[in-house]
Amino acid sequence: MKKILLGLCGLFLFSAAQAMELQAWSGGATPPLALKDMNGKTHNLESYRGKVVMVQFWATYCAPCLKEMPSMMRLEKRLAGKPFVILAVNMGETDKEVKDFLKTKVKADFTILMDEEAKALEAWKVFVAPSSFLIDPQGKVRYTLQGGAEWDDKEYVQLISDLMSGK
Repeated sequence: MKKILLGLCGLFLFSAAQAMELQAWSGGATPPLALKDMNGKTHNLESYRGKVVMVQFWATYCAPCLKEMPSMMRLEKRLAGKPFVILAVNMGETDKEVKDFLKTKVKADFTILMDEEAKALEAWKVFVAPSSFLIDPQGKVRYTLQGGAEWDDKEYVQLISDLMSGK
């Protein structure tokens, strides 16, 4: 697991310098996702059918992740009451590390899932942090983005709204 995390650290610099554009998903079937949140409640991606879900993989030591989290909070507030949810999957850190981060760096109000053994990281073939996936209401991954983004930009809000309306 440490090899994976060390490899990701090297990629953080790459992703910070070259945030890629949102790409149509061509990776096949949606990987499974069933993880516990900070309160021990299990969240299964399948239980979010009917909603657009943003699955985002992040780490406390990832500068682009820290930078984009406020825009994710603004996005969630902007889409409040609509069928949209953010599931932010922490990559291999402990509860204490994540709780300390959330107390001192970003007070995220979206759902944080814990992937301490990096099983979801492997299933989703994540090799850059942050990595984000937009899942349509039918449960299919439609788009992915490797690197940070300002998620409340008009372009992303429109794309997510289009997914919510079935486009």
